[in-house]
Amino acid sequence: MRIIRKRAFARAGLLGNPSDGYNGKTIAVSIKDFYSEVSLYDWHTLEIIPSQLDHGRFHSIYELAEDVKSHGYYGGVRLLKATIKRFVDYCEAQSIQLHSQNFSVRYESHIPRQVGLAGSSSIITAMLRCLLEFYDVDMPLEIQPSFVLSVETDELGITAGLQDRVIQVYEGMVYMDFNESQAVMKNGITHYHYEPLQWSQDLPLYIAYHTQLGEPTEVFHNDLRGRFNRGENDVVDAMRHFAQYAEDGRDAIQANDVTRLAKLIDANFDTRQQIAKLPSWQVDMIETARGCGASAKFAGSGGAIVGTYEDDAMLKQLFEKLGAIGSKVVAIRP
Repeated sequence: MRIIRKRAFARAGLLGNPSDGYNGKTIAVSIKDFYSEVSLYDWHTLEIIPSQLDHGRFHSIYELAEDVKSHGYYGGVRLLKATIKRFVDYCEAQSIQLHSQNFSVRYESHIPRQVGLAGSSSIITAMLRCLLEFYDVDMPLEIQPSFVLSVETDELGITAGLQDRVIQVYEGMVYMDFNESQAVMKNGITHYHYEPLQWSQDLPLYIAYHTQLGEPTEVFHNDLRGRFNRGENDVVDAMRHFAQYAEDGRDAIQANDVTRLAKLIDANFDTRQQIAKLPSWQVDMIETARGCGASAKFAGSGGAIVGTYEDDAMLKQLFEKLGAIGSKVVAIRP
């Protein structure tokens, strides 16, 4: 029996986010401590196996309510189904004939939920990789992020940007330019400029995420989109600043200039705070990390932060101080 297993990793938006949804520029990095995995194997019918996030049996009405608060109303099965459907659409558009062998597929996720580490898109990315291998289809790498995004936005109506999907497809650390002048059409799908970055082994990066609290990405992004579309000056100007932070950050990373990178990370958060009312517990994470001497910004929509630290002593202090307010710290390695 043929068994295909594919993983996709969590990510942190290092600079520029959330401008990726507004023709901006960003830098993101993979976090290989956390991942989603999809397993696909030959089967007599096409079968999708629910995971721990898809169960419908509870010990009480209160357990159901807590489950919805933590995981939302839907698990990952809808993500797999939407990816498969979109894959069929793509192959038909490319006149690719798929073989008739069926499969059974299951997934598991080891990415903290609703803290902005891109758990949903990781499941889709891993599913796509399984399908490409199972059917021996060659989809150009540069269009895969846009394909993954289309599964969420077009099939499921999820508000999202390209950054998460780019870094999960390319992995490592990637600089992205989403300006319309960079747009290229291939196989009927638009992609932009994606530049993998070489980062030093001694570049000291960390993430921290709250182990109990989180919020869906739509809480932040939906309101921001409306304000941007209405031409609110503060939001439009902020998007330009975010993009510039990413461009300057690429230079700092290439020069291994940690001091400059730290200042840009702090500026990224300060600009975000100027255009949005942020939950106090998320701001507490930033202020606690900065109180240790580290730089800090949101890693995504909220609930996780990312930044630089100076040495092992500061990293230890981050573990202690952030742990005291319910957050877990992980050092990010190349």
